[in-house]
Amino acid sequence: MVQGVGFRYTVHRIAASLGLRGWVRNFRDGRVEIMVEGTKEQIEKFTKEIADHFGSYIRGKEISFSNSSGQFKDFQIIA
Repeated sequence: MVQGVGFRYTVHRIAASLGLRGWVRNFRDGRVEIMVEGTKEQIEKFTKEIADHFGSYIRGKEISFSNSSGQFKDFQIIA
C-alpha cells in the first residue's frame, strides 16, 4: 500500500531526474504500476532510489524487461 505517502510524485521526480520516460499509476487495491524506458543503468538506479526512499512501504515487486518501444516522450503520473 503506497497511497498517501507521495509515492507517485516521488517516482515522477526520480524518473525525470534520470531522464527516463514512461508513467506511474495507482490501482484501487494499493498496488502501483510503473512503465519506464531508459538504459539498463538508468533503470537500475531508478529502482534502487525507489527502494532507498520507500523500502518499508514496498512489500513485493515484479520487474520485467523488454525492448523499448520509444512511444514515450517524458514521464507522467496517470490516473
